Amino acid sequence: MKRVFWSSLDEAARRDLFRAPAESAAVRNAAIEIVESVRRDGSSAVFEYARRLDGFTGEDFRVPADEIAAAREAMGEADLAAIEAAINAVRQFHAPQGLVEYSQETWPGITCSRRTDPIASAGLYVPAGSAPLVSTLIMLAVPAQMAGVPSIAVTIPPGPDGKVNTTVLAAASVMGLDQVFTVGGAQAIAALAFGEAGLPRVAKIFGPGNAWVAAAKSYVSTLPGGPAIDLPAGPSEVMVIADTTADPAFVAADLLAQAEHDPLAKVSLVSVDADGKAISDDVERQLAALPRKDIAAAAMQNAECIEARSRQEAIEIAQYGAPEHLIIQTQRAGELAERITTAGAIFLGPWTPESMGDYAAGPNHTLPTGGAGRACSGVTVESFQRTTTLIEATRKGAEAIAPTVERLAQLEGLAAHKEAMAFRRRAGGA
Repeated sequence: MKRVFWSSLDEAARRDLFRAPAESAAVRNAAIEIVESVRRDGSSAVFEYARRLDGFTGEDFRVPADEIAAAREAMGEADLAAIEAAINAVRQFHAPQGLVEYSQETWPGITCSRRTDPIASAGLYVPAGSAPLVSTLIMLAVPAQMAGVPSIAVTIPPGPDGKVNTTVLAAASVMGLDQVFTVGGAQAIAALAFGEAGLPRVAKIFGPGNAWVAAAKSYVSTLPGGPAIDLPAGPSEVMVIADTTADPAFVAADLLAQAEHDPLAKVSLVSVDADGKAISDDVERQLAALPRKDIAAAAMQNAECIEARSRQEAIEIAQYGAPEHLIIQTQRAGELAERITTAGAIFLGPWTPESMGDYAAGPNHTLPTGGAGRACSGVTVESFQRTTTLIEATRKGAEAIAPTVERLAQLEGLAAHKEAMAFRRRAGGA
């Protein structure tokens, strides 16, 4: 790991340290080309890209119901129990969530209310390139169902055999999801955005993906009438704050757990007098035994050990970096966490690895990356809801508010606005 001293970095160097990887112009242009082809040519373009890029050979992307059910039946009891336990934990954590409805009388005779509704439809993109992410399906589908979304479409890239991973299908069966489609990449995002190739047109698209998927999501969200998206997407991130009490093996394991996701994963160690050599040695030992060591090694090549002079400086670094995942392996970890408000999720103490949150602790693992945590939160039940405001006035209410509305409309020079209010005032006899 590259060693840097936070106190010696100027503002430009600090920005560079946490700068998200720039989106390749070639990737963005390729994703836009796919989206525009689907917008122009419809279903035929979706099938063409699926056959060319994923080797798809079928005539229908939708996975038959009997195939989904068969995947569940074929799964071993222990594996099925693990999936069900994770689903239950995620449901428990998300149960108190949801936007609040309320009413207030803001003027005598004027009642203003907020109503919450689920979005009409959601598209859940579940990556399955180098690893079939059954956990992502759980993290997205559970809050969508709890919000009451009536139409949930799941897209999953096919494996080398042209089929959806059976573990993901089994999880879909457990959750009662029946709209599952064997399509991935930017073409899947375009199909969800425009309602092509048998996929429904959705109001909002959720889920991580590769650079082409991320670029396609970003692009369709800017189109007139296009779908909303969940979060700004980017490579996964972890920051571990460690002091002299941290177990080097634990720290190394947490760094590698994130590094094995992606060669572009952002891996940072913030050291407050931690044993850097012991941690580095443990990284090398553990790395050698990993099946995905080539991926993890590539990510670790760009990892850094950031030296902090104090706990306060460690807080400053974490607050500045706004990491997707923040692991605090220090004395009084909770004290540090209380002062860090930009991380996507925080894992406290030596017994709380980030992988716990990835799978089964309960909180959602779909989190902001690339510094977006400064303004964005992870996926919640609220992410699948929207609000509508309602205003109802009595005659007396209209009379009470009229002078204020008319005066403000006059200040803005909007005569029709003023008259719309004045008509009611005069009709009421005021």
